[in-house]
Amino acid sequence: MKRVLLATGIFIFHASVAASNVVIDKTGVDEKDYIFDMHECTELSQQAQKQQAEGGVVSGAAKGAALGAAAGAISGGSGTDGAKTGAAIGVVGGALGRNRSSRQNEASHEAEKQTIVKNCMVNRGYVVLN
Repeated sequence: MKRVLLATGIFIFHASVAASNVVIDKTGVDEKDYIFDMHECTELSQQAQKQQAEGGVVSGAAKGAALGAAAGAISGGSGTDGAKTGAAIGVVGGALGRNRSSRQNEASHEAEKQTIVKNCMVNRGYVVLN
């Protein structure tokens, strides 16, 4: 009996964490059916693919370094010293740009998963309030 309660508790916790932003009117809804449907919809949302950011941290840093070196040399830096400084600044800028892109992709992925859960629950006859 304890195992059944524990498994049910984990099941409920998983469903509520994965779909925490979905608000459903549960008036007249059987709780067991709701938990089952929410779990299935959450599982379906896991099929959403993350968008791959173009390139990696290294390529972003390399692009930034090249642009920074060119800018340093053009802006009147003293030959290779200006290019080196520009390249160093470009490496940091390129890596930071890649991190920002990664955060945006993650937010977009989570929003898509929430949309999938909402649509799934609506298709199963639930009233989604948000």
